[in-house]
Amino acid sequence: MRNPFRYFNSLPEAICLTVVMYIGYPLSLRQVEDLLSERGIDICHEAVRFWWNRFGPIFAAEIRKKRSAALRAEAMRSRQSAVAI
Repeated sequence: MRNPFRYFNSLPEAICLTVVMYIGYPLSLRQVEDLLSERGIDICHEAVRFWWNRFGPIFAAEIRKKRSAALRAEAMRSRQSAVAI
């Protein structure tokens, strides 16, 4: 898979933090902008919106993939324990 951050001048860690803050907490775009400015990351609220639209589906797909793998592993463990009894 290609690097989704390759054309952005911002650090990938800052982009990930921004998207996770906006999705994970009930914050507005401007509140995320204010929180990041307190941490020394100077961005516009429009950048938060753009990054959320661009990277939100990518992060959601990764989370779905990890959750389904964990659920499959849990189902396999429960089947094995049922057979052992």
